[in-house]
Amino acid sequence: MLKRSLASFDILLALAVCGLCVFGIIMVGSATNINDPATTSTMYDMQKVWFAIGLVLMLAAALIDYHFICGFYIIIYLVNIILLVLVLFVGAEGDDPSRWIRFGTTGLAARFGIQPSEFSKVFMILFLSKFLEKRNVNKVLVLLCAIISVALPVALIQMQPSLSAMMIVAFIGILIIYEAGLHYRYVVIALLLVAPAAVFLYIDLNKAQHIIVDKILSDYQITRILDFFNPDESTATAFHLQRSISAIGSGMLRGKGLYNGIVAVPAAYTDFIFAVIGEEFGFVGCITVMAVMLFIIFKCVVTAYKAPDLLGKLIAAGVAGMIAFQTFAHIGVDIGLLPNTGVPLPFISYGGSSMWINMVSVGLVLNVAMTKQKSIFEV
Repeated sequence: MLKRSLASFDILLALAVCGLCVFGIIMVGSATNINDPATTSTMYDMQKVWFAIGLVLMLAAALIDYHFICGFYIIIYLVNIILLVLVLFVGAEGDDPSRWIRFGTTGLAARFGIQPSEFSKVFMILFLSKFLEKRNVNKVLVLLCAIISVALPVALIQMQPSLSAMMIVAFIGILIIYEAGLHYRYVVIALLLVAPAAVFLYIDLNKAQHIIVDKILSDYQITRILDFFNPDESTATAFHLQRSISAIGSGMLRGKGLYNGIVAVPAAYTDFIFAVIGEEFGFVGCITVMAVMLFIIFKCVVTAYKAPDLLGKLIAAGVAGMIAFQTFAHIGVDIGLLPNTGVPLPFISYGGSSMWINMVSVGLVLNVAMTKQKSIFEV
């Protein structure tokens, strides 16, 4: 039997998340002030609205029993697929391919919308965790069903296309399947299949006439990857990276101070906000942000380890993996360690969908942390 106790609410985890969100609001204001002053007030105010809504959603996710939420796992999965299909037809287009479902086309309404690929992350955590809760993942049929259930949204996300979201959802799926008790023989088989496939794709990527890569990735995704392996200072990707590294390097140890940044970094308030942190707060600021993020991930991992049941363990592990992957990918891109994939920094980058999903995910971890095994001596 399980019991829930508000006394077990992880206040330190909640405060760490809220602290990063508030810091993110400040950094969004600073980033837009440097790169797009005309939108500073609007984006700064909108980020505060996203945070207020996210806080309510996080508390709701923490207080509603996760067993009850996961009871609707089939509906959650169907909603996920419907949204991912819908965005392909009605998605609002901007500088990038269609990824948003907007609630309006002009004025303030145009700023309100949802990004289905972001929602897909938490939807897949909930669905896959519940699906594998009482099923043996080492049975071939169960494993195949789990793989297919992950492959479908991954394929739909890539059709938008969104390489970063596709990789994150795929990573979440792989992590949860593994944490569900996957036997090592399947891991070995997967590695034996993936290793030669990766080599083939790399060779094909560098060919003038691609065999299969251009069937999987869009042209701009191929260009970004090629620019990473073969740097060309004349390309937009190289320019973005050069500005990002210049901003981080110019901050040196302690940074130039809030609102004192001068390096214009493209997409500074979203994909390259870590560069703004580096410029204004220096090495100390970067390490501090990374330490707080590591603390949040550590708390999620500990919650997974102490979870009272497999469902709670898989949910907390999935959230830990999601936040860790996004953090590593964002910082890796900003310092030139990874190709530019456009991953927002959790809790800090501008955007409602990203903030809401990350805060809801942490709310689920808080939910698991408040659930304990009832002692045989309790009534």
